Amino acid sequence: MPYTILIVDDDPLILKSLKRSMRKEKFNILCANSAKEALEILENKQIDPVITDHDMPGTRGVDLLIEVKKLYPETIRFMLTGKATLEVALDAINKGAITRFFTKPCNSIELAVAIRQALQQKDLLEKSKLLLNATRRQSYLLEKLEKHLPGITCVKRDNTGAILLDEENDEDIEKFLTELGGELVRVEKQMQAFEEKAFWGVKK
Repeated sequence: MPYTILIVDDDPLILKSLKRSMRKEKFNILCANSAKEALEILENKQIDPVITDHDMPGTRGVDLLIEVKKLYPETIRFMLTGKATLEVALDAINKGAITRFFTKPCNSIELAVAIRQALQQKDLLEKSKLLLNATRRQSYLLEKLEKHLPGITCVKRDNTGAILLDEENDEDIEKFLTELGGELVRVEKQMQAFEEKAFWGVKK
């Protein structure tokens, strides 16, 4: 599944230009001409990064990013504006927690590279969280088994190196191994999904 990018700008020519400049990238690109329309899209679509202009009628870009941060904290945020001031930049960084700040006219290659880097960093963080949760879950299962069957987590082996199991506890052990195996399969599937998304969503 490709990554979905949302570009927000009240100038249709800018939207068309940015969309055209990134057509070689394996992105699904959506466009909005206002903050209101952008929030409607975000409510119904999984958006990976949002790129917004600042000077728009109604809600300003920085205020949109502040709202995105509050409602969708995992969404990557970029600011793209033709009227860059220190105040706008500071608000975008400190309040909107943006990843990058770009000025118009923007170098499309530089923007694409920044998007790919941000997506890769996000994927790495998500994988780390996934592995941490899996480790915690497995530790919990081991503690649970040890509490139920003291000493069971101390592995015993015969002279060939094979693991020796207490036949009296076969049923409990089998149940535990099934649960642990299911957890490992679940983690493996999630990791595989991340890899497939990275392959189709970001050009290496």
